[in-house]
Amino acid sequence: MRADIEDGTSKEIMDEFIGHFEETPKWIGNICLAAHNRGYKNNYFANVKYLKEGDSIFYYYKGTCRKYVVEKNDIIKDTNLSCLDNTQDNIITLITCVENEPNYRRCVKAMEE
Repeated sequence: MRADIEDGTSKEIMDEFIGHFEETPKWIGNICLAAHNRGYKNNYFANVKYLKEGDSIFYYYKGTCRKYVVEKNDIIKDTNLSCLDNTQDNIITLITCVENEPNYRRCVKAMEE
């Protein structure tokens, strides 16, 4: 799946794009992204729940590609913002809703290969 990324995580942005948490970096550190997974015109993270340890995620920024390998696919409280903390390592964090669980989010963490 390929999708454009836009700064911000409002419903309006995620209706059209994958949203980038603006307080996180875009290339070095912990890149945090969010998208819908069902019920909208664009459900870019529809299959995120199926990602498992060892799966690959490719991230393109300014003509450069970086490969990440999934380490975790967890369910977290929607109030747990520690997943947005920056890191010394290059990682990518994907966040989406959990079906019928409005107080929880799916959080996938992947490390640069």
